[in-house]
Amino acid sequence: MEGSGGKWQWVAGGGAILLFCILLLFRLGVPGKIFPGAAGTAPLPQVNIPTGEIWMNITQDGRKIGHVHRTTAETENGYQFSESVVMRINTMGIVQPLTVRTAAELKPDRTLSSFQFDLGSSIFRFTARGKVAGKNLTVHIGPPGNETITTLTIGEAPYLGGSILESAGAAELKPGEGRTLTVFDPASLGQKPVRITLLGEETITIMGKRRQVKKLSVDFMGMKQVAWVDRDGSVLREQGILGITLEKVTREAALAGPEGEGSVDLTEIAAIPSPRPIDDPVSLKVMKIRLTGLPEGSLFLDGGRQVYRSGVLTIRRESSSEPVLDSAGAKADFTAFLRSTPFIQSDHPKMRQKAAELVAPGDTDGVKAEKIVAWIHKNLEKRPVLSVPNALETLENRIGDCNEHAVLLAGLARAAGIPSEVEAGLVYLRGRFYYHAWNLLFLKDRGGWVTADSVFGQMPADVTHIRFIRGGAERQLDLVGLIGKVKLEILEMTR
Repeated sequence: MEGSGGKWQWVAGGGAILLFCILLLFRLGVPGKIFPGAAGTAPLPQVNIPTGEIWMNITQDGRKIGHVHRTTAETENGYQFSESVVMRINTMGIVQPLTVRTAAELKPDRTLSSFQFDLGSSIFRFTARGKVAGKNLTVHIGPPGNETITTLTIGEAPYLGGSILESAGAAELKPGEGRTLTVFDPASLGQKPVRITLLGEETITIMGKRRQVKKLSVDFMGMKQVAWVDRDGSVLREQGILGITLEKVTREAALAGPEGEGSVDLTEIAAIPSPRPIDDPVSLKVMKIRLTGLPEGSLFLDGGRQVYRSGVLTIRRESSSEPVLDSAGAKADFTAFLRSTPFIQSDHPKMRQKAAELVAPGDTDGVKAEKIVAWIHKNLEKRPVLSVPNALETLENRIGDCNEHAVLLAGLARAAGIPSEVEAGLVYLRGRFYYHAWNLLFLKDRGGWVTADSVFGQMPADVTHIRFIRGGAERQLDLVGLIGKVKLEILEMTR
């Protein structure tokens, strides 16, 4: 099953960029983050955090793209926190509004009691609410009446990220002293460590006034942010990747409205230039590249059709005569690859019904997969989407970029009895490698695992699909630290 992909080339980079946007917002304190205290680390000392409201402009390279409004108030049981974020995000040349709202109840020690989270764009909306009970965080995903419920083990009592910088700023940390905490992302249900360190003090100008402030560094999976906080802990400025900065302003200045056409195209910023053009990627059988700038240990580079040795990655396109088996297939336990999840709802009646419509009882796995890939390729409108990829919503709305294509293919394949998973990494288009998502399917009649890309209508996917991770949204957190760091050299191409 071949697909040229030319018609849809513009959409390939959108799959992972949404996650980058969300994580960037989380890293900048937008929206509220949840931080369970990491095992073996000292919690932040208990201090009184600033109350009241704060307005901040969000700018990218000096151009306004949105604003933030945060409020904190004392209550009988601790604190009440709320945050509203409005942005205009450019992905693949299309500017879309993005609104993120968080509300939470905090205990007197600032740990989380409950939260509500809402992310909305021009097309999709993602909602989640959660409540802490002991060592568990129960999260309800989706609107009332159509919720998916999952319970996560969190260990230590979690913090809300909106107060973490304030608490760190108000705490009596010494220069060079820091705390390591674990961040929980309600959009992906993933957890990763974050390090906050006091760098020292310096003087900055905020709202026309010179202020003596504390300077904090925040390190999240190799992605660094700097924050400047007042002596009482009030956050005055935050600066992160992709040229994005938050700075305290008046209410009137914050509500003045974004200028221009939103952010710089985040897809293009995250893309990696190719050292040489690749003509007709579908015809390639083998590609060998050298990768630099990769973190150690967190990526899935070696396995299946990929072989990684001493910085050199070799990718061989699989075929029915040369099946690809890897560790996942060798175990012959496909439970995890058939399971319904909060974002891949393969056991939902609508998902099962659509799978039954697309395949026939006598179809082999290979034929089933070809039918499902072809249907998604033909019937999903291909455009960038700013939301959390959700198979059921994608089936209903029939629109999305590569992440929506990937979760829907995983959902329909699992509903049809085909073990499947999402993979993500890079793909070549128009002289650049863009972050992208696709699928891996286990086809018994073809002897093993086969890649599939329903955006391009390819099965197997061409060898310019460079896998960095395998798994759902929580695994894609590992891609964040790669932005702006990875470089590649094409060593060999065989047709």
